[in-house]
Amino acid sequence: MKVALIGVSGQVGTRLLAELLRRGHEVTGIARDVRGIAARPGLLLKSGDATRAAELAPLLAGHDAVISATRFVSADAPALIAALKQAGVPRLLVVGGAGSLEIAPGQALIDAPGFPAAYKPEAEAGRRFLETLRKETRLDWSFLSPSAEFVPGERSGRFRLGGDQLLADAGGRSWISIEDFAIAMVDELETPKHSRQRFTIGY
Repeated sequence: MKVALIGVSGQVGTRLLAELLRRGHEVTGIARDVRGIAARPGLLLKSGDATRAAELAPLLAGHDAVISATRFVSADAPALIAALKQAGVPRLLVVGGAGSLEIAPGQALIDAPGFPAAYKPEAEAGRRFLETLRKETRLDWSFLSPSAEFVPGERSGRFRLGGDQLLADAGGRSWISIEDFAIAMVDELETPKHSRQRFTIGY
């Protein structure tokens, strides 16, 4: 497939790029500054601002899908959706956050006592982004939330998928490596199973 990856220079974006290229996809990597990204076969780099629909749409045209791996505090969901529609791209896959996942019926992780204050702005922005997507009826979107701990690690290929509830392992730890997250995201790209849904991943 031909995939536009917004946020290609970030910690998650670089792992998604590696997974996409490993599987033979053609990738257009988009970021505000792409100068520090190494060229490689199958990768085309373009600089652009994902919060400006008119600027972003021409960069997305001709792609089969877009993956957004940008921080929510600096994202603009309506602008991104508008850019995909203007470009005629039918699918959007979003690197989500864990804060909006449920830890009990009707209770999100972000609303639990002790949720770190430093993470609240990003988590709140992620929840608003998801709410915007859930009102979208034309675009085919998927929103993949990681577990509470989302860190670089092993590409094991062994993980579980879930829905709106936070996943935890037998010891009560909620975590996933960025490398395994990338596998699940590209799996969804290749074989869609969560159309217009949020889903999650964990060990």
